[in-house]
Amino acid sequence: MRERLHYAWVVAAVTFAVMVVGAGVRASPGVLIVPLEQEFGWTKATISISIAVTIFLYGLCGPFAVAIFERFGLARSVSAALLLLAFGVFATSRISHPWHMTALWGVLVGCGTGMIAMVLGATVANRWFVKRRGVVLGALTASAATGQLVFLPMLASISAAHGWRTVSYVVAAAALALAPVALWLLRDYPAHLGLPRYGETEPTPPPVSSVNPARRAIDALRRGVASRDFWLLSGTFFICGASTNGLVGTHLIPLCVDYGYAEVVGAGLLAAMGVFDLIGTTASGWLTDRYDSRKLLAWYYGLRGLSLMFVPFAFGYDTLGLSIFAVFYGLDWIATVPPTVRLAGKAFGDANAALMFGWIAVAHQIGAAFAAYAAGYVRTATGDYFAAFFGAGVLCLAAVVMSLAIGRRTDSEDGLAAEAA
Repeated sequence: MRERLHYAWVVAAVTFAVMVVGAGVRASPGVLIVPLEQEFGWTKATISISIAVTIFLYGLCGPFAVAIFERFGLARSVSAALLLLAFGVFATSRISHPWHMTALWGVLVGCGTGMIAMVLGATVANRWFVKRRGVVLGALTASAATGQLVFLPMLASISAAHGWRTVSYVVAAAALALAPVALWLLRDYPAHLGLPRYGETEPTPPPVSSVNPARRAIDALRRGVASRDFWLLSGTFFICGASTNGLVGTHLIPLCVDYGYAEVVGAGLLAAMGVFDLIGTTASGWLTDRYDSRKLLAWYYGLRGLSLMFVPFAFGYDTLGLSIFAVFYGLDWIATVPPTVRLAGKAFGDANAALMFGWIAVAHQIGAAFAAYAAGYVRTATGDYFAAFFGAGVLCLAAVVMSLAIGRRTDSEDGLAAEAA
């Protein structure tokens, strides 16, 4: 008789779909920058402020989201986040002043996406899987790339044919449609269904938490700031955010427009990167189950840095140069997540891995917010993006050194790790 499908895969599939929609929402500003600039006369620097707020809150909400999951459950928390997204994105279609976009897209969408960000994938992978955890986490992380693959070319085409407001309607409808699915199918722990985690033989009793979510998150931060590894992981992840969704995810389409390409071409380039990142990040999860995560991070940041330093010259080779960049950059767009989560688990214990990763992800989004605004400012001040992209490549090379230093704790930090475990 064929073995019955473990419900862990159902939870993972729903989580993947939720994170795909969240990625589509986060990717939308790349399509909106040029139309907003043309319709309202706002500069890229002005528009980038709202995007930076979105990215910052997307990261800041992460650790609090983990604590909220623990207190109120995955189904209710994720469904509420999707409804918040649907409202914020739909209301964006009515904006007429920069502060409207900051309040709606920046604050509401930032908080909504923060609830269904990478910490959601880390939470599901740790709660439901022992075997294949790295692969599952890699696939869930890659959903951000898949979101681009599904949404960006379509949204760019819709924007060109029907206007940018229609983009808001489509994205809002996707979030709204998924909310009841998440409420129906998501479950908190395998033990609630009488099941063991995938890869175990006996159910593990779920932890009981009555701690205020804010206090739980702040206590974890206090533990983290006393650890050298926390600062190293946060530092590398700051650079990760600055060199991915903050810079490339936000400004690649405007960069392509600067070189005479249509927005649809830029969106297609991001979608191509999404294909390769889906492969690369899933493979990264497989590699994380088998090899030293520190060395994996060093390779990922090194290759990303070289590819970003190549961007200013890629347009000189027309289609060939852009294709080379799409392949090498796409393969490790967010391949850094599985080894970063693994190293957080080693430093603070598996039970705290998702929550501590949430705080580390705050640094990721601070870096992304910094790059989203800084790149817009550089473009406005100098007339091109050269310094922004080349500088991000140099930062990635610095992350190589930081990655190799992770895990070399002092005796006092070993005690903190043992206490966390």
